[in-house]
Amino acid sequence: FPFRLFPLREHGMNLRARPLTCQEIQAFKKSKEVMQRFIRAYQLMLRFYGILLINEETGELKRAENWAERFQNLNRYSHNNLRITRILKCLGEMGYEHYQVHLVKFFLTETLVKETLPNVKRSALDYFLFTVRSKRKRRELVHYAWRHFKPRDSFAWGPHDKLLRYK
Repeated sequence: FPFRLFPLREHGMNLRARPLTCQEIQAFKKSKEVMQRFIRAYQLMLRFYGILLINEETGELKRAENWAERFQNLNRYSHNNLRITRILKCLGEMGYEHYQVHLVKFFLTETLVKETLPNVKRSALDYFLFTVRSKRKRRELVHYAWRHFKPRDSFAWGPHDKLLRYK
């Protein structure tokens, strides 16, 4: 069977790749070696996108030195957005929900605040945001996106009355 770097419990674009089972996920999580390889693969993909994992414990990220060149690639080739969505979902499957939060916030900041990734904005809002497993963290990220979205009255990812009252 073909394997994936970031396997999921659902079919992807490669129909020959077999979805993960719950038993396989549990076996992966129990293997220190597998989880270390998973983090190395995550770091490899982040570097490809111009991002560095600066804290393995928390999942905190920052731009890599070559970010401008790599962001051009992200803006030019939308297939990267599918891969990022897959990585985010896999982070959740493997127990790295806190990594999901940092990666989504990174893309929200780059698209909405710094405006460096205009062609990633729709994917960040339509897909990346909704991969976050923690309902509370997802709400925080939706509120963060709403605070930085322009024009705010066009924000379609949450009810404005609730976002105004959000604490």
